Amino acid sequence: MTERLPPRTALVGGLLLWFAVLGGVAFWTLHALVAWAVDELTCAAGHDNLAGFPLSGAIALAVLVPAAGAVAALAVSVLAWRRTRSDLPEGGHRSVGRAHMLAFVGLWLNMLALAMIALGGVAALVLPPCQR
Repeated sequence: MTERLPPRTALVGGLLLWFAVLGGVAFWTLHALVAWAVDELTCAAGHDNLAGFPLSGAIALAVLVPAAGAVAALAVSVLAWRRTRSDLPEGGHRSVGRAHMLAFVGLWLNMLALAMIALGGVAALVLPPCQR
């Protein structure tokens, strides 16, 4: 007979837990690809704007949108960590302990991804675009 998970822990399963672990890294990848690609491709074409939108504004959007996604992933990982921490049994369900560990890893990965997005954004916005 299998034990049932506590109701609060059951809410932290599946895709939500994977988003808590890998969401920030996915948004960091999106930021790295979009922010630098927009800068390089627009400048290579000899323009200083992107479809009438200033290049610095487009880069700022390519920083802020992934940063907001990484913050959302960080919030989900904190929520998952707190919910699984309160339901950790002394000798009980292994999946609760596994989810707790994944949430903890996601917490640190999301903080790292958020820091890298912020630092990449500072570099993209401080360095003048289209520098020749």
